[in-house]
Amino acid sequence: MNSRLADIFSGSSGSRLVTYVTGGDPDETRSAEVLRALGRAGADVLEVGVPFSDPLADGPVIQRASERALRAGTSLQSVLDLIEQVRPDVEAGIVVFTYANPVLRLGVEAFTARAAAVGVDGVLVLDLPVEEAGPFRQQVVAAGLDQIFLLSPTTTNERLAAAAELGRGFLYGISRLGVTGARSEVGGGARQLVERIRRVSSLPVAVGFGVSHPDHVREIGQWADGVVVGSALVDVIAREADSGRLIPAVEEYIKWLRSGTDVKGAPSDHE
Repeated sequence: MNSRLADIFSGSSGSRLVTYVTGGDPDETRSAEVLRALGRAGADVLEVGVPFSDPLADGPVIQRASERALRAGTSLQSVLDLIEQVRPDVEAGIVVFTYANPVLRLGVEAFTARAAAVGVDGVLVLDLPVEEAGPFRQQVVAAGLDQIFLLSPTTTNERLAAAAELGRGFLYGISRLGVTGARSEVGGGARQLVERIRRVSSLPVAVGFGVSHPDHVREIGQWADGVVVGSALVDVIAREADSGRLIPAVEEYIKWLRSGTDVKGAPSDHE
């Protein structure tokens, strides 16, 4: 039986849009509204980040989102509660994006059981090396969840093969080195990374880090299965959090990005 993520990526042609937001940003109530808005606007997969005080690869935009969420009292447990709250209203796949420490504090078995119960589809642990992922992956899969791995242009062929063997749902390729953040163009090594992954895996590949414009979505969609937008979306949330236009702004931005999922479409402008 296929997972929800596998079904999403094996559906009709075209690139899938994967959105990242920090759970609990700017607070639990509005975070729930944002997740529902992303689903309504056509996001295919929702990555919900667990705020963490000591990030490795998060740029300033997502760091500030984590700080806002932590000040609002957000934890791994409350992110899972948030997902439980919105799951009945969202058809998109849901992936928990976290660091290892919150999972270990909650307990791996308790985390995987709770995640499965609230409707999580996949788990990505940013700082879990693939070489050490076996035992955790066993519990993730036993709970009916997909284990997703993050791959970069400097990932060795051996590690690519290991991630291909252990991964499920899709693989997440980052288009450039460094921290997250919107960029004016797609990282030069992204396509080569996808080609390397294709040689060792039949799993779908989603590409992120720097995506902010339909042209990025259109370009990546020509050679990858999914496109991940994170910092640019989180920046919309930060700008509009207190404006009264938070939800319309989120929906408008995602619908605008989705215009790039038709690889034959023409470039568009957005104020």
